[in-house]
Amino acid sequence: MPHSSAPLALPRGFRHGFATASYQIEGSVDVDGRGSTVWDDMCQRKNEDGSLKVVDGTDGSLATDSYRRYSEDIALMKSYGANCYRFSIAWARIIPLGGASDPVNPLGIKFYSDLIDELLANGIEPLVTLYHWDTPSALQERYNGWLDGEQITRDFVNYARVCFDAFGDRVKCWITLNEPYCESILGHLLGIHAPGRTSNRAQSAVGDSVHEPWIAGHNQILAHAHVSDLYNKQYRHRAIGGRGQISIALNGDWNEPYDQEPATIAAAQRANEAWVAWFADPIYLGRDYPASLRAQLGSRLPQFTSTELDLLKANIPEFYGMNHYTTNLVKPLSEPADALNYNGNVSLHHTYPDTGKLIGTPSQCSWHFNVPWGFRKLLGWIWDRYHVPIVVTENGYPVTDENNFSLQKAIDDTERCNFYESYLNEMEKAMLLDGVDVRGYCAWSLLDNFEWAEGYIPRFGCTHVDYKTMKRTPKKSSKVIREWFAAREAKGSSSTASMIPSSVVNLMKNSNFEVSAEAVIA
Repeated sequence: MPHSSAPLALPRGFRHGFATASYQIEGSVDVDGRGSTVWDDMCQRKNEDGSLKVVDGTDGSLATDSYRRYSEDIALMKSYGANCYRFSIAWARIIPLGGASDPVNPLGIKFYSDLIDELLANGIEPLVTLYHWDTPSALQERYNGWLDGEQITRDFVNYARVCFDAFGDRVKCWITLNEPYCESILGHLLGIHAPGRTSNRAQSAVGDSVHEPWIAGHNQILAHAHVSDLYNKQYRHRAIGGRGQISIALNGDWNEPYDQEPATIAAAQRANEAWVAWFADPIYLGRDYPASLRAQLGSRLPQFTSTELDLLKANIPEFYGMNHYTTNLVKPLSEPADALNYNGNVSLHHTYPDTGKLIGTPSQCSWHFNVPWGFRKLLGWIWDRYHVPIVVTENGYPVTDENNFSLQKAIDDTERCNFYESYLNEMEKAMLLDGVDVRGYCAWSLLDNFEWAEGYIPRFGCTHVDYKTMKRTPKKSSKVIREWFAAREAKGSSSTASMIPSSVVNLMKNSNFEVSAEAVIA
């Protein structure tokens, strides 16, 4: 199909908005009965060698003060044209100690209930994440959190039930877990995220990087499956319109072969499987881990029982929650994978072999480059492998050195505007030319915020936050996003002829995902 210069008309009901996470924006960590979390603990500790866990020595105790300023944040989103908001609930606000036998905090329930009501009153749909890396401290202390599958699943299912009971009549889209890859690799292998477990004794006195990340990942998959089963059997019909949905948000870079040698092409596929299919194959296909991952890890990769596989098959999500930021060039390593390798036994590169030029514009974060064509390729790879509609649950860019800019320079964020325009255009090509069924897009992030181990140095927000006064100032990128979606929504309201491939139209018609099959280009 030839590419038209006219923009795609978005399907009716296409979700678009912004994403945040509780620890990164809420603050008020000791207010209204909230319990402590592993990130509260992480920020107060130093590495065994005396260096800081968070590079600038900060924490999320104030963050962007959104616990008190959420009305202002909602007003900003409305002015940005958003029709959805992806946020996470802090487990320790709902159940301060986290466990199934521990008391529920009514003030935590009230906070999120008020937030949801105000979103709906402003025409913004809540997309609610149950877990974004903030395990209650008590559960980490009792049984090492995600390393004890039986206990963490029991407690996570109970917490989810409390949330479904409290909010399930008004929330029709749930995400169980955010980026279990990061919880496993960054938190249990590299030790740079909470709970900070690693075999590197310069960082931590506890941890086993050879075994623990794979155990933590396995337990997250099963906890997701049990919560999904609970929701699908008991709560789905209670949502607005009786059409509730539950899924998971999985991160993934696109890994492109460094050259066209067969071994390099195979290495890139292994890297994509190690990054994405590690979680997505069991969750979206109801089957064992990728063969390449099992071949590399052997007995270190836990086995699913037949009962567990049946549970996964019975609860395949109706949409794929996709977090994506950047692309790598990949080469195979010449030696067999060592016990600490987690990426498919490849090396990652960011310059082209023929020219030596960078793969894309660099950002504040060393791992992040603006490579829009990789976004389209990953959308296609996920669609071809799993064939479920995709909601982009995170996508964003931290401008280099923005934390040192004047306010006027920071809000004139041309590099971020270029990122969003180019990535959204590649998403449009994936939908129009490649037949990928994309049903939503959430920019990361609504606000500058606490960026985990990197503190407040990277700024991902489409809104500038003055961390001294908490004043919010819209950046130019918020207008770019608003106008991109407004142009396509306007076309959708006036178009009648469909030009989306028939396979996608049929999926739209048959899926319970609330969106019309009227996706057209004029």
